[in-house]
Amino acid sequence: MSSLTEKDRPIVQLLLNTGTCPRCILRFCCVGSQALYRCPYKDLMKDLKEFLKNNQEKEDTVCFDVVDPPCKRIRLEHTEEGPDELNHNGALQQIPSVNNENTAMENSAVKVCNVCLGILQEFCEADFVKKVCQKVNSADYQFTSFVFSVSLPPQLSVRERAAWLLVKQEMGKLGLPLAKDDIVQLKEAYKWIIHPQLSEELGVPADGKSLFEVSVVFAHPETEEECRFLATACPDCFKPAKNKQSVFTRMAVIKALEKIKEEDFLKHFPCPPSSPKNLCVALEIQCNNGAVFVAGRYNKYSRNLPQTPWIIDGERKLESSVEELISEHLMAEFKADSFNFSSSGREDVDVRTLGNGRPFAIELVNPRRIHFTAEDMKGLQQTINNSSDKIQVRDLQLVTRSAIGRMKEGEEEKTKTYSALIWTDEAIQREDIAFLDDIKELKLDQKTPLRVLHRRPLAVRCRIIHTMRSEYIDEHHFRLHLKTQAGTYIKEFVHGDFGRTKPNIGSLLNRTADILELDVESVDVDWPPALDN
Repeated sequence: MSSLTEKDRPIVQLLLNTGTCPRCILRFCCVGSQALYRCPYKDLMKDLKEFLKNNQEKEDTVCFDVVDPPCKRIRLEHTEEGPDELNHNGALQQIPSVNNENTAMENSAVKVCNVCLGILQEFCEADFVKKVCQKVNSADYQFTSFVFSVSLPPQLSVRERAAWLLVKQEMGKLGLPLAKDDIVQLKEAYKWIIHPQLSEELGVPADGKSLFEVSVVFAHPETEEECRFLATACPDCFKPAKNKQSVFTRMAVIKALEKIKEEDFLKHFPCPPSSPKNLCVALEIQCNNGAVFVAGRYNKYSRNLPQTPWIIDGERKLESSVEELISEHLMAEFKADSFNFSSSGREDVDVRTLGNGRPFAIELVNPRRIHFTAEDMKGLQQTINNSSDKIQVRDLQLVTRSAIGRMKEGEEEKTKTYSALIWTDEAIQREDIAFLDDIKELKLDQKTPLRVLHRRPLAVRCRIIHTMRSEYIDEHHFRLHLKTQAGTYIKEFVHGDFGRTKPNIGSLLNRTADILELDVESVDVDWPPALDN
């Protein structure tokens, strides 16, 4: 136990006598050697005992036998099994001598730790590690490293505060300070112990930047009972939340501990903390893989297919969508829990998307399978394309989260080209529409269309028609090719939307015009990179 020094002796003796486990004693002695925490529990207890014995002859150099004046800051609780450590004023009495150490050791060996509630005891053992790894392996994830996270019962912060106040007072007798940040954090110590065991059992290294997370959620039945005094003292810290089962969350408890005065804390919570009635329980062992992102371009050849599921008042209007036709195959191959679909703009249900297609990206949430080669992606693309004649995808590839931002960057500054089949109520000749070809950079004021007013805010948007080219068909029909600013409502530009888009084709031709068909011919976003497939 070379990391402990003479000044630690009274702290070791005190904490052992009050029911603290060996690893928590190392924490409060500010021991930073990871290897020590990994020693078997029984060996640590034996080493602490030897440490006390080996220093017995030096005890006259340790200032622990000072008669204390009455202390208002620290009150120690009598326990049935523990030694009588309090005088009638609630002051810390003389530290028990090493002659009492055997009793202290025996009590500490069998009791649940009064600080960590067993986290650094039973839950550091090989049996628990194997239980965690069995859960991981049965979940059938692909991963090459892992990050381990742990959620602790909120009252551990309360018990740690009480133990810190106790040790701080004892250190003060030696003329030494002890800041709360000097103590090794429970989570940190636990990970020091668990990481190498998990790594060996799983066969992969622990890596703080890994996208594969193994998490354990610990709970304790006495959380509310032990934290209730904080809610009385600091009610503003405990606000009910719809997604929380209890107001006593870890953050709420920490916030309250920062606000409560030391003397008020000591009035309501025993110092040292009492022996718990129960051990912590591992409530949940969970695995989660970081999201995988797939991008590509899609063509839509149907005039009866929405981009996303079309549901009105809870009723589905059409049986499928572009999103579903693509994602169902990705979900199956990546074995993901869910997905999020995004694209560079969207087309109406009756609009086709031709040319090189529209860029899209899909976030696959918590995928079990993550290793895909370029050939795998090419095969997946072919599977999607063989499954339906309504859509086709190209350039299907894995991308990063940050790369998706390029799809949205400057979206309104990008251009799109369209082909619209237009009808007029009055007969037209070629010369009646020829002037449209000469119009450049036509500025429009478009009030939010009536057809989308239920899901878009009312506003007037300035949009630009860069160029137009007309193709005469007959006296009542012509085709118009347009290059426009992204975000332009083409249908409204044709028929005017009851005067909400000005100018419009109807006003330019001085007659009623309407749109019969619309195709997106290109979406000029240079992403994702084109592939040779």
